[in-house]
Amino acid sequence: MKYTNFIAFMNLKKNIVYAILIWTTLVAVSFTINYLNAIKEQKRIAIETARCVFDIILTTRMWNASHGGVYVVVNDKVKPNPYLKDPMRDLELDNGLKLTKINPALMTRQISEFAKGKEGIVFHITSLRPINPLNKPTPIEERFLKEFEKGVKERGIFIKRDGKTFYLYMAPLITKKTCLKCHARQGYKEGDIRGGISITLPFVMEMPWLPLVLGHIVIWVVVLCGIVIAGNKLNNAYEELRRQAVFDSLTGVPNRNSLFRRLVEEYRRCQRYSQPLSVIMCDVDDFKAYNDVYGHVKGDECLKKVAQTIRSSLKRPGDFCARYGGEEFVVLLPDTSLEGALHVAERIRANVEKMAIPHIKSPIQVVTISLGVAAAECNTSISHYELIKRADIALYLAKQQGKNQIQPYIESDLKEETVNT
Repeated sequence: MKYTNFIAFMNLKKNIVYAILIWTTLVAVSFTINYLNAIKEQKRIAIETARCVFDIILTTRMWNASHGGVYVVVNDKVKPNPYLKDPMRDLELDNGLKLTKINPALMTRQISEFAKGKEGIVFHITSLRPINPLNKPTPIEERFLKEFEKGVKERGIFIKRDGKTFYLYMAPLITKKTCLKCHARQGYKEGDIRGGISITLPFVMEMPWLPLVLGHIVIWVVVLCGIVIAGNKLNNAYEELRRQAVFDSLTGVPNRNSLFRRLVEEYRRCQRYSQPLSVIMCDVDDFKAYNDVYGHVKGDECLKKVAQTIRSSLKRPGDFCARYGGEEFVVLLPDTSLEGALHVAERIRANVEKMAIPHIKSPIQVVTISLGVAAAECNTSISHYELIKRADIALYLAKQQGKNQIQPYIESDLKEETVNT
């Protein structure tokens, strides 16, 4: 009996150990999944931030190249570029002031030095065949440049330096026609990858170690309560990140990227459930004149009020409003015919006019909007891009007809007008 009890006790103990091991394994798997998701989100934020910086650098370089370089005053900090072979590199004005031409490469390096001192951001223009020895690639940059030549579009890695975490991002520079003036002698042709720009960002988003560990301890102890608490925290964090990525910072309504994602979803739903889909494109009338008279601060306030009025004019949960760009907004109306969309458009137009925002350059002395409406039926063969284009055409017609009005896109009418014209 004692032996039997001992065996039963040992089996119970073994089962408890197995249960503890199984539960511990499940908690460990949960921790690993959350850790990997956090790393993935960390990488996503890092690469999107780096892409934005790269696009800004590329835009400034394109601006410089489009002007054939820009001239600046020569001083103690700015000297003529010895690697720029241009007979017009240096100019001296009648008053004795000396100017030197800054090409895109030198401009990039100077901006990098400024950004490094102010924000801690470092970017480096480099090439496997650099003209300037300062543009020689580091070993990591050299590896990335060789990968670009094999078709890789971009690279990014986390690095440690002096106990701090940085994100190193690099993308290639494609040879444009304007680049050949300086780089043709190196053997580059239009379309070749002639180098790249690396961006090193100080990365301040730390891994949430303490909440993660404590969360899983709570999960391990109280199971369901811990899962709910940790899940809510993660969901709130991800929701905030998603909100920042999809909303327009000025007006508070969804941005252009959100619009096109939603448009694709609604268009597919329209086809799947045989429902119509309508689009309203809105544009604030004479907005440039408004800015000229009242200033850009008032202009921003005006856009905010118009955006909120458009959004408040939509009654159904499925209706969607987004800022398209500048003073233009787009409204998506699922399961709404052209006739129904025209009613919604009139409500929006009237509500904006009722705000009575003063505008002395407007024919009626207040801010107004023009609207173009287009609809796609369930059996339509047009694409969602064509639907936006049609709404834009109708908006143009509303502007042409005198503004502060609504015009639908009716293909037969537009064809007739084109023939008459």
